[in-house]
Amino acid sequence: MKLWQGRFAAPMAQDADDFNQSLPFDKKLYRADVTASIAHATMLGKCGILTAEESEKIVTGLNAVLSDIESGALAMEQAEDIHSFVEGELVKRIGDAGKKLHTARSRNDQVATDMRLYVRESCDKAIDLLKALIMVLCERARESNSYIMPGFTHLRKAQPINCAQYFNAYSEMFLRDLDRFSALRKRMNVLPLGSAALAGTSYPVDRDYTASLLGFDEVSQNSLDAVSDRDFVAEYLFNASLVMAHLSRLCEDTILYTSEEFGYWNIPDEYSTGSSIMPQKKNPDLPELVRGKTGRVYGHLMGILTTIKGLPLAYNKDLQEDKESFFDTETTLFSCVSIYTALLEKITLNVNTMYESAGEGYSTATDVADYLAKRGVPFRDAHAITGRLVRYCIENRKTLPNLTLEEYRAQSDVFESDVLNAVTTRASAEGRNSAGGSSKAATKAALASIRRRLKKY
Repeated sequence: MKLWQGRFAAPMAQDADDFNQSLPFDKKLYRADVTASIAHATMLGKCGILTAEESEKIVTGLNAVLSDIESGALAMEQAEDIHSFVEGELVKRIGDAGKKLHTARSRNDQVATDMRLYVRESCDKAIDLLKALIMVLCERARESNSYIMPGFTHLRKAQPINCAQYFNAYSEMFLRDLDRFSALRKRMNVLPLGSAALAGTSYPVDRDYTASLLGFDEVSQNSLDAVSDRDFVAEYLFNASLVMAHLSRLCEDTILYTSEEFGYWNIPDEYSTGSSIMPQKKNPDLPELVRGKTGRVYGHLMGILTTIKGLPLAYNKDLQEDKESFFDTETTLFSCVSIYTALLEKITLNVNTMYESAGEGYSTATDVADYLAKRGVPFRDAHAITGRLVRYCIENRKTLPNLTLEEYRAQSDVFESDVLNAVTTRASAEGRNSAGGSSKAATKAALASIRRRLKKY
């Protein structure tokens, strides 16, 4: 029996019924639906809309339904949606009292409440997973604070950097992601229940009491908006998309740095795959999969934005399309963050290879220009002088650290013998001691800052 069947003289056609059903995917909301229904029934009893006996009977029945679902004793099937299933099962168990559960509410405010409860919990899980990832990044930064690696721009070697600075950079990205999920959780923690179908309810409900039972900070201020708002779903998908973007960047680095051409890192065998035809291959399939799944999450974000872009007020069945994309995004996000946390913990660093590579490609040229500028040469002139030195090195197959003092002075008599130390790889990285820079002291301070900020979550 449909919740709305009384208006219709004929049953719904089977193909239309199949198309309309959402139970196959919205059954994931069962806990949120039962939890919200218990709060609603409790409020109805407190306000005298139901008798205390009716309210208690409904709550007891709902708890039994929840227990049986979670134990596997009760299969969720043969209903239009999870709301119909829970109410139908309740009526089977407690009789007519169960039919009073839906007093002073609609499926419109019911599903809006269920989704907020579910998304709120999902935000908490995302925050926990991101914290675990950042903690691993912090540990990698701590243990690599004396290592030097190349820093790149345009995928060309630019300057030597402290390896810890590299890992700290990703910690900063994921801290911003963590902050976005935390802000979303706070912003969306508003109760729609009590908005009914769209116009509110004529029953003397106590919405603030329901909000307190469900842990919401406040109640919605406009019932038209409350039942049709899915901004929080779109915002979650946006947040997830940015996490995936940051993961995808880390994936690209991992794929490059573990290649034979770079050789900076090693992926352990237990997180690698091979080739069915080429026996020598060790493939970075996990980073490639995470990078590929990023597009999948982006697609879900565009999907929800497209769904809500032209909806008239208030509720429309289009909003049913928020769930499958959300659930898939949640699963994808959690699995990708989890697997990369595990992978990152196991990757080993080829310290000598990174150090040698950091000194190649005239990566200390900026240090030469800075050397001159600190001694009074206008920076543009210093830049030009250094450019000529680099060209000289290219033409004579030399490197900046291998030049003699005489070769330096041939371009400018400002150079003194101390320039030979200034152009070493380690001196270059260690010399950048500004806040956020690549010196050991700067990266250690940055790591302490990351850990302090992480604690507030």
